[in-house]
Amino acid sequence: MSRSSLRLETLPGGRLARPARNVPAAEPDDAKESKNTKAAKSSARKDAAPQAAGEIRIIGGQWKRTRLPVAQRPGLRPTPDRVRETLFNWLGQDLTGWHCLDAFAGTGALGLEAASRGAAAVQLVENDATLVAQLHKLQARLAATAVRVQRGDGIAALRQVAPASLHLVLLDPPFDSAFFEPALQAAAKAVAADGFVYLEAPQAWTDEALAPFGLVVHRHLKAGAVHAHLLQRRLAG
Repeated sequence: MSRSSLRLETLPGGRLARPARNVPAAEPDDAKESKNTKAAKSSARKDAAPQAAGEIRIIGGQWKRTRLPVAQRPGLRPTPDRVRETLFNWLGQDLTGWHCLDAFAGTGALGLEAASRGAAAVQLVENDATLVAQLHKLQARLAATAVRVQRGDGIAALRQVAPASLHLVLLDPPFDSAFFEPALQAAAKAVAADGFVYLEAPQAWTDEALAPFGLVVHRHLKAGAVHAHLLQRRLAG
């Protein structure tokens, strides 16, 4: 600020007053409210905006490192990489000749992982039209001739297959759904005597809880909020 911009006043006794400075006028209340309203709306728009879609990758087999898009859909929760890796270590890396059904396919990560490792037939069943369209695109891009994409009810699809005809049934229903018991019941009938049922759930399932379905726990893993189970049919006797 230059000297000429200061206004000096003389006080009694010859003393100089401090220079007067220009003080910004107080902002009107309605202007403050307008700014606050704009800020609130901006924040609300930011919170409501959908997050960018993510992606996961196939871990092993012929399509190893292939990226799979993850759409922002209600209830969609892709199986974590660590859990998928552990599951296919349990199953063995080679699924040549296996027949599999993924009853709640979502991104297709579980079923495509099985196909990538040599499964002869993989049925991906999903009820969400957007996800089904995405699965069809993936199937075409990978030239996955062993994979069949079906829009519909995964539990109904399990009930329609021939009894004891599947080597692997993949169950990863929405955690807040009531699908667990009917899905386990259908899977137990569809899986072969030496086959496996994979179950992903928000809590651990014990042999006692699985007894009504004729299943037992073969392997179990807890990773964060996810409980991963590899189940088998209970031996008679």
